[in-house]
Amino acid sequence: MSSKILEIENLCVHFHLPEGIARAVDGVSFDLAAGETLGLVGESGCGKSVTSLSILGLVPSPPGRIEAGRIQFEERNLLDLDAERLRRIRGRDIAMIFQEPMTSLNPVLPIGRQVAEPLMIHKALSRSDALAEAAAWLDHVKIPAARRRLGDYPHQLSGGMRQRVMIAMAMVCRPKLLIADEPTTALDVTIQAQILSLMLELKSELNMSLLLITHDLGVVAQMASRVVVMYAGQIVEEGGLTDIFDRSFHPYTRGLLKSMPRLGNRRAGQTPRLHEIPGSVHSLTDAVIGCKFADRCPDAFDICKQQQPELFEIRAGQHARCWLKHYPDRRKQGG
Repeated sequence: MSSKILEIENLCVHFHLPEGIARAVDGVSFDLAAGETLGLVGESGCGKSVTSLSILGLVPSPPGRIEAGRIQFEERNLLDLDAERLRRIRGRDIAMIFQEPMTSLNPVLPIGRQVAEPLMIHKALSRSDALAEAAAWLDHVKIPAARRRLGDYPHQLSGGMRQRVMIAMAMVCRPKLLIADEPTTALDVTIQAQILSLMLELKSELNMSLLLITHDLGVVAQMASRVVVMYAGQIVEEGGLTDIFDRSFHPYTRGLLKSMPRLGNRRAGQTPRLHEIPGSVHSLTDAVIGCKFADRCPDAFDICKQQQPELFEIRAGQHARCWLKHYPDRRKQGG
């Protein structure tokens, strides 16, 4: 990989709620190289989507507020830009596929107009030229009879077709960075495979960077070259695909991997019970001393509940926020 297209440093995003301050993103730092695919994973509520919304300046305020950090896109710190300059980047240089197309698409506008709109805003195309380009992109994402579907409304399309429209909307201006937030949620496995294949094809064609946000480790294994694992607003582990899947270090990452269903011969007793991580994530408004995963961790010991660990280097390119780096004998057998 060459130059870094995106660098996030010490990003802190808080939501000021009646019950207290929720630290949704708590000191997150990572980077993304040109042409790279980075997987951002973790269970629901860990801060993945809030991180992506921060990049685009879409954190709802109030109650949300970016308290600290830097988001460097190419040569610009996006947090220093005013709303108008950020609007010029959003949709043109950085695009996003949102999690649920039925709620992300406008139900009262035809899909052709919605796909054409970024072209009219960012490329100053006329309405007729933008609609022609929109039809070409709908065809490109394999929507049958694309030109005839320009006047269709979102409710007239299947879930897979709506997701293809979202991809066309995101790609129509040929962005340098695409953020895909759970792009295959609620799709059956056949459609999911088609959508992922399409995204890989378009990424290669446009040579763009991809930030893939998901809780599905199978999708990450298929798409990403590097993985960042988040828990309770923090990064707990990061590394290359092999590091994370074959030699993960943090107990949370290990727990996620064990939770993945695996094929086996149940009749011969070779399929173990599906692993679960005990307990639940604490409230983001709670002030936690020590490691945020300590209450659920099978390997936790005294220091884990007394002092928060840093992201320690495990090996070149792999880091983990875990005291086991300095106290390896504390890991329980089989942990």
